[in-house]
Amino acid sequence: MNVEELVRETLREQAAAQPPARAGFADRVLAARRRRRARRLASVAVAAAAVVAVAVGVPLLDSGKDDVRPAGVLDSGGVSAHPDQSPPRDLIAAGRTALAAYYTTKTVPLTADRGALVRTYRLLNPGTGRYEKDSRWSYAAVAPGLRTAAVLERALPASRIGLLDLGTGKVERWIPVRHGVGGLAFSRDGRKLVATTYKENPDQCDRSTEQTSGDTICMPRFGARIRTGFAVLDVASGKGSWSAVSANRAVIGREDFAFSRDGARVFARVVGERDGTEQFYDLAGREAAAPADEKHLRWDVGARLSPDGTLAAWGLVKERRDRSYSAIVDPRTGRHITAVRGAELAAWADNKRLIAWERMPGVKEYRPRLVLVTLGSEHVVPLSGFSEVNKFDSPQTWQPVFAER
Repeated sequence: MNVEELVRETLREQAAAQPPARAGFADRVLAARRRRRARRLASVAVAAAAVVAVAVGVPLLDSGKDDVRPAGVLDSGGVSAHPDQSPPRDLIAAGRTALAAYYTTKTVPLTADRGALVRTYRLLNPGTGRYEKDSRWSYAAVAPGLRTAAVLERALPASRIGLLDLGTGKVERWIPVRHGVGGLAFSRDGRKLVATTYKENPDQCDRSTEQTSGDTICMPRFGARIRTGFAVLDVASGKGSWSAVSANRAVIGREDFAFSRDGARVFARVVGERDGTEQFYDLAGREAAAPADEKHLRWDVGARLSPDGTLAAWGLVKERRDRSYSAIVDPRTGRHITAVRGAELAAWADNKRLIAWERMPGVKEYRPRLVLVTLGSEHVVPLSGFSEVNKFDSPQTWQPVFAER
């Protein structure tokens, strides 16, 4: 019996008892059948597991073996909202995108005039649909599929990268690196990691006292360039190459790399230029032109390209006391197409809806909440509660990490 026949037979068996199949249903059924017929279908099981391993990185084999996560977390295209929670305790998601994690920051003194911004993460447990505190990590990036996070230990720059199983909370594998790492990002397909390397902690800051309020503030440090380059790593094997790319300004702070949409280039912000300016590089570290559909994107707008690549999220264009609007542009020409509700466009839910930050109306302070907005509509769906005011460490009291589910 070949794979195609097995899928067809299995789906017929399941049809009477199951609701309509969601994305990835056949893979889950095959995993169950493999467990029941391990001896009879050993060769089919190994082949299918290898395909899953390439798609999600880790675990590398038998990814369905102990998978007890509810399908609603990973596969549902619906909306999961908790407008009474800030920070959230339970799953927030819309369409293809979920809030995979979030972090809070606090300033830890290092000397009388120096400090570091330290993050504390809450990671989504896909088995429970709840966010769980994990204080072990200084940095976390979540892979598409919500199964795996790449993590860095507390001391930065880090000498190894952990691949964390979000269901168990255990590091399945460590990837050692020669150059100290301070930031991580997955490619869109989850097969590659770009690790930004630094010679000092990129979260260092200068501590000073704000004259009017007396509050201690922490600002990026000026001095030597501390970014050294980036490594592109294959998630399955842990192998890759490092390229030297120094910081473009003498600012001690984060200048992390991320992948272009197609994974063929990486980009980082350009410090000191106009807001949102990006510089692209090929995977060997040479400066490169932006891809045609990413020429008019901004590093400070998280949503970037729509899933079908025809629209690009852009910055704030209009702000009133009770609502804000951000632009949607043609990614190839930069031409303004429309405006949509929201002060900051954080992620696309689908080709017509976005997850955005919208500020609390009628107050002077910036107290935003996550909402779902729709192109061509004034209607918004609250997803989280309003954040508290946090003037100096970050714009919000908690910072979201989104991933495709």
